Amino acid sequence: MRAVVQRVKQASVSVESQIVGAIEQGFLVLLGIGHEDGEVQVAQMTEKLVHLRVFEDAEGKMNRSLLDVQGSILVVSQFTLYADIRKGRRPSFTAAAPPALAEPLVERFKTALTSHGLRVQGGVFGADMDVSLINSGPVTIIMDSDHLSR
Repeated sequence: MRAVVQRVKQASVSVESQIVGAIEQGFLVLLGIGHEDGEVQVAQMTEKLVHLRVFEDAEGKMNRSLLDVQGSILVVSQFTLYADIRKGRRPSFTAAAPPALAEPLVERFKTALTSHGLRVQGGVFGADMDVSLINSGPVTIIMDSDHLSR
């Protein structure tokens, strides 16, 4: 799994000009699923994400987690995170999981986040989506399940 995590003041995702998900303070997570991903990766990414300390404490240091600030999460599936641009000018997306594997894992990821008591919103899998956000900081973290400690 790959994720681009942005700390936001607010974020929303629209399909055909209709907002389908919106949050205030929290994380916008652009999430890509690879062929080898499964429940183990969902659990690892969920645990790392909810405890990631990138929100400021009273001294202005990044010491607080999403759980600490009672933030929300907007999850938007994005297979393009698995783009391979080593050859030519057109990206290859063969490393991205097919929809039959990816969609259930995106939903499982959202459910796992919800189980931590967080408010979770999402886009529409496979749809052409417009994402709006106000990045706070800016703080942007790239997460890859291949690089998480086990």
